[in-house]
Amino acid sequence: MSQALTIVARIEAKSDKINLVKTALMKLIEPTRKETGCLQYDLHQDNENPAVFLFFESWETLELWQSHMNNDHLKAYMEETEGAVDRFILNEMTKIG
Repeated sequence: MSQALTIVARIEAKSDKINLVKTALMKLIEPTRKETGCLQYDLHQDNENPAVFLFFESWETLELWQSHMNNDHLKAYMEETEGAVDRFILNEMTKIG
């Protein structure tokens, strides 16, 4: 059996768009957790910098995660937050220990 794929996505909202981005990110949780292959999908907000959000995700396979990336709810998020995000960093990772 292959290793699950871990995704760490860091989203930094513009300072005047924190609530907009947070609301849009929260909308992703329920439908994503229902997707085939989603093992974990947790959203975090930085305690010292509320503009910083982090998704910690675990997926059965790369292909199922890629399918998630093309879902309608993710496309809606992108439209809703266009121009509201300063920085987005995504890491595809494998658990090694």
